[in-house]
Amino acid sequence: MKQTEYITEYYNNYDEDARLESKHGQVEFLTTMRYIEKYLRPNSKIIEIGAGTGRYSHTLANMGYHVDAVELVEHNIEIFKQHTRPNEPVTIVQGNALSLDGFEDNTYDITLLLGPMYHLFDTESQQKALSEAIRVTKPNGIIFAAYCNNDATIVQFCFGRRYLENEHYKALIDPVTFKAAQFPSQPFSLYRREDIDTLMSIFDVSRLHYIGTDMATNFMREEIDSMSEELFETYLRYHFSICERADMVGATHHMLDVFRKN
Repeated sequence: MKQTEYITEYYNNYDEDARLESKHGQVEFLTTMRYIEKYLRPNSKIIEIGAGTGRYSHTLANMGYHVDAVELVEHNIEIFKQHTRPNEPVTIVQGNALSLDGFEDNTYDITLLLGPMYHLFDTESQQKALSEAIRVTKPNGIIFAAYCNNDATIVQFCFGRRYLENEHYKALIDPVTFKAAQFPSQPFSLYRREDIDTLMSIFDVSRLHYIGTDMATNFMREEIDSMSEELFETYLRYHFSICERADMVGATHHMLDVFRKN
């Protein structure tokens, strides 16, 4: 099975909208939007590469920004279109993050790469996706790239759910470093900060933020989802206060790398 087929099969059977609408899913969404909004300017032109069902694209379009969305999976595109309102300033095309041939250089003020890095399993593909995102961004434009964290996954699944007692999963984890192996047949590609730094070292960009977008949230989903609105708002304030702390970000399940094109 090709890598694109694994991705398509996964999202054909996964309810991304439901995840982001739960309280614990809102933490990642609200954190990401909080940082996007720092860099929005009047008439900012936005592209979302790997737009999924359109949660971010539609939110930004409904704020009045023009958004061009690119998505690989036809199932997600159908849902995206169902969510599109009449006269909403958003477009959606099927495409691959590794080859944005239909998009010109230096076009967008804000580029969102919030899903593709989850599903790319070799350095060449990962750097190609980053290169394409940077290419279509204007000089001084801002790129947001999201990643899944290796070690939060190890803690939650390998130990919390005892996957290491299963020989299949045990074989995927380095017994010394506890780095997960990368295979297209696995749902997600997992990273550490040093992996991301290595990927980014070839590009002429300046990092602005390195953020844990959910931090401890996914370790306590049930507790988060059962919080009162008042306690949840307090939790969000706490989360926002720690999500860039270097001593804390390693606990997150999802990282957001925000950088400027030089």
